Amino acid sequence: MSQKRKTIVHITVSAVFIIAGVIVMIALTAGKSELQKIKPSAPAPMVQVIKITTGPQPITIRGEGTVRPLREIDLVPQVGGKIVHISPSLVDGGEFNKGDPLLSINPVDYELAVTLARAKVKDSESKLKVIQEEALVAIEEWQNHYSDNSHAGKKAPPLVAKEPQLAAAHARLDADHADLKKALLNLERTVLKSPFNGRVSRKSVDIGQYVTPGQTLARLFSTEVVEIALPLEDKDLFWFDVPGFTPGDGSGSPATVYAKIAGHELVFSGKVVRAEGKLDEKTRMITVIVRVDRPYAKRPPLAIGLFATVDIRGRVLPNATVIPRAALRQGNIVWTVDDQGVLRFRAVRIARYQGEEIIIETGLKEGEMIVFSSLKAVTDGMTVRTAMEKD
Repeated sequence: MSQKRKTIVHITVSAVFIIAGVIVMIALTAGKSELQKIKPSAPAPMVQVIKITTGPQPITIRGEGTVRPLREIDLVPQVGGKIVHISPSLVDGGEFNKGDPLLSINPVDYELAVTLARAKVKDSESKLKVIQEEALVAIEEWQNHYSDNSHAGKKAPPLVAKEPQLAAAHARLDADHADLKKALLNLERTVLKSPFNGRVSRKSVDIGQYVTPGQTLARLFSTEVVEIALPLEDKDLFWFDVPGFTPGDGSGSPATVYAKIAGHELVFSGKVVRAEGKLDEKTRMITVIVRVDRPYAKRPPLAIGLFATVDIRGRVLPNATVIPRAALRQGNIVWTVDDQGVLRFRAVRIARYQGEEIIIETGLKEGEMIVFSSLKAVTDGMTVRTAMEKD
């Protein structure tokens, strides 16, 4: 067979196979039913929820301030002289108790003054005794001279009885006693004693120095009590008792004071004792004073100058709920989800914002689930899937 004929045979066979394949494909396609397009339904959005609890909820008002002493004074002498003794406690930071002698002024001049004053008293007592004896003699002579006439039985005239001289002698004696008392008082004032339990914040005197009355020698502060001034908003005072400021005659709400020093966390109990007399004109804040007793009883102490955080325990709401801030929506609305996964809008009444939490007074019930995650589009009554927050 020639080459040309082989080529024609191959082409013919290939064409037959192609035509047969097309016929078979058409037959298969004609017998198959047409597929229907089904659009899948969108899944319900997922939200994070928490289950709420209701019950008594105390209101806590937090403030911050600096620890300051209740009493702080300058140590000043009432008499002048040379310092001859200083207590080891009279140093910056030194600690002392009430009645401890802190320093002494040279007492020699004042001891001499006491001796002279005592001598004057003795002299005046002697002169008074002489005048009294002279007056008795004069009265007796007057009575003897007039015993047989009309003056018998009458009182001797004042000049005869030396009444002016006696009055002057008594006055001089009283004056000398006063001078003695003053001299003794000045001698006592040569020793300066501490008026309370406290510490030294500043010292500006040393032994051998001459001091004058009224000169500042040191600055002392009491360690028996400290105070912390807390600037608070006016609305905060609604929740707790401030003696002399809020209604009622309460003794002041309790407080807990927190501070850090020397790597330690300090916790002290305190009490609200008063509010300062006026509002700050610039900030419109009210300064509330919290007092802490025996701040130096612990080690480390609640030292003067520390920055402290104070939690004041206010009134208790009987049936309140605490929710995270993220769960509150615009207009005081929260989203609740029921057992069927239906989301509802719920209006609530807010008692107080407290840090990252909100105290709800009314509007929610025990065991309800609220949403604290966000959704791009949300409607009242929509269906959602829930994921409970784990503790």
